[in-house]
Amino acid sequence: MKRHLLTGLLALTTGLLIAPVPAQASATADTAAGAKPAPAQVLSPTPYQGWNTYFGLGGDFSEQSVREVADAMVSRGLAKAGYDIVWLDGGWQDPEPRTAAGDLQADRTRFPNGLQPLVDYIHAKGLKAGIYTDAGPYIPGKCGLGSGGGYYQRDADQFAAWKFDAVKVDFLCGIAADLDPKTVYTEFARALRNNASGRPIIFNLCNPVTSPDWGNYPEEQQSTYSWSYAPEIAQSWRTYTDVGFVGDIKFKDVLRNYDANARHPEVAGPGHFNDPDYLAPGLGMSGEEFRTQMTLWSMAAAPLVIGSDVRKLNQASIDILADREALAINQDPAGVQAVRVGAAGTTETWVKRLADGDRAVMLLNRGESPKILTTKASSVGLSGARFTVENAWTNQVTESAGTISAAVAAHGAALFRVGPNRGLPGVPHVTSGLPQVTRVGAAALPDGTAPVLAGGDEARVEVVVRNDGLLPVLAPQVTLAAPSGWTVRPIGRAPVALTSGQSTTLAFTVTVPAATAPGTATLTATTTYEAVGHGRLRQVTVSTVVLAPTPPQGEVALSHHTWISATSGWMSPTIDLSVGGWTPISVVGQVHPTGIGVASPSTIRYYTGAKCRQLTGLVGIDDAVRNVGPEGGTATFQVVGDGRVLFDSGVVGRDDPRQFDVDLTGVRVLDLVVGDAGDGGYNDRANWVGLNASC
Repeated sequence: MKRHLLTGLLALTTGLLIAPVPAQASATADTAAGAKPAPAQVLSPTPYQGWNTYFGLGGDFSEQSVREVADAMVSRGLAKAGYDIVWLDGGWQDPEPRTAAGDLQADRTRFPNGLQPLVDYIHAKGLKAGIYTDAGPYIPGKCGLGSGGGYYQRDADQFAAWKFDAVKVDFLCGIAADLDPKTVYTEFARALRNNASGRPIIFNLCNPVTSPDWGNYPEEQQSTYSWSYAPEIAQSWRTYTDVGFVGDIKFKDVLRNYDANARHPEVAGPGHFNDPDYLAPGLGMSGEEFRTQMTLWSMAAAPLVIGSDVRKLNQASIDILADREALAINQDPAGVQAVRVGAAGTTETWVKRLADGDRAVMLLNRGESPKILTTKASSVGLSGARFTVENAWTNQVTESAGTISAAVAAHGAALFRVGPNRGLPGVPHVTSGLPQVTRVGAAALPDGTAPVLAGGDEARVEVVVRNDGLLPVLAPQVTLAAPSGWTVRPIGRAPVALTSGQSTTLAFTVTVPAATAPGTATLTATTTYEAVGHGRLRQVTVSTVVLAPTPPQGEVALSHHTWISATSGWMSPTIDLSVGGWTPISVVGQVHPTGIGVASPSTIRYYTGAKCRQLTGLVGIDDAVRNVGPEGGTATFQVVGDGRVLFDSGVVGRDDPRQFDVDLTGVRVLDLVVGDAGDGGYNDRANWVGLNASC
């Protein structure tokens, strides 16, 4: 069972099928002084795929609910796409996890006949079965199940006798007992390898402990250290903490886990893979964000384990999970993990060498506005003058003269398979950008910020078109469609042609009707052009803009006004309460009636519409953290108006709240930003107090 540490409380993927080492040979190797565990025989060299109960069903699943999910895995095409492991996470065990004889037992209410009938059912569907335990001893109140304290071999034998094919081994009991992960995981691996049934069993080493999110732990006990020993004993190993909370998976945490997972690509390869945790469609991210997660995990050669309830997933999520081209990149037999090309930043290029010499290329946009991203074939390790560029998500195949470009939405990622091209010239690689708001009225929109429009606004919208093909394209044209009642007027003319490497920006003036209601609206650009030998081609790109709520009026507590958007490092922002604890906001012993509680990092966005003059308030760390130890509890606060910092608190600790008084004259969009002060979000219960606006 996976759990986060929340505010100081210890709370709380599959690799390759392996053949067991003969017991005698293994015992000889393992008992030799200082000898490493005997290597396992690789039977499945690519990242395993499957489903796990944790996020989708929680800890109260039953034989019936798991059977239903197994049925859905088959009926919805996921099993055919390779997702063939049905994995029980923590919660399968009885409130008394062991019998008087010392054997593990399943919950006698939810699994009245034990686990064997369920395993048989899963196998009869053509699927594999996975189970969960912990490397530490069972400690009531600290963790739900443990195989430590002398039970490793007994439990490994029991899992094999039940005919499980995979075991996830957590470290919640392990960290509660202050154990050394390398030592106990090596012992558990030996037990699995020597199980009495001689059954091949996948070993997923799941140590989620990390200092930034759990507290201050020695390096050797953290998941970020597993890479140094796990490849010799496991088929996969977790590289960071959980990717989110049950029902609350945030895109920022997907990026966090991907970045941690990317630290040691050199240890991944056929038979052993870094594990950034589960895929999470429908659990808090948008469809675009989930497709980006699938792109990231495919590039990382990561195990693909679905964390959602597949019975409830929409078809779009199923299609992303089963996409053949993305899966082919994940399952490439070379087993290579992607590396970044160039510096880290809001936009990035990642490359993965494929077995046939091609390259998988990802153009990643971490930011809040759409971008056209580019890289060079030479930068990703390819040479030549002509390249085939296959878009994994659209299946479009084009030809490039050496530049690879894509229009990438906010929080989006483009995924290409790129290789040398020969023969007749192909369809030119033309990129049509997503419609992008660059100005509202006379003011330029700050780069990298999500556009916000309101009734009566006049905006400039631009669409960039570039030709990276070998041949020119002729008569490029762009039309822009907006919601009914909006006015769209082109600015300027399109060029006659775009030669190889050339681009153009086509602009429009868009007027929003005065009575437009708050919500969202779409802008749709249709780009057409003549490609020599291929006729007139067409691309459609769509972007979404926010339509703002009515700005505040009079003297108001801004926390009581409707925001545009609001994020919190964990959980969600709470109005007039401390985040997570739902207690009144309290800073240095003083209770405050109004404000917003968040965890870092956080951004809360309001539309003030140039109608406000002043904002006053106080920022500080909530007194709730005083009950959970001295670690963490530091944050930074900024008030940002139209991209310009109006107030910066510096680092704020538990005992040094800061007051602010800022001029909001002329500010349309106001952002309240909380950072983690560089030490992670542990115990960062941050408060915006008062937030008194004069409008």
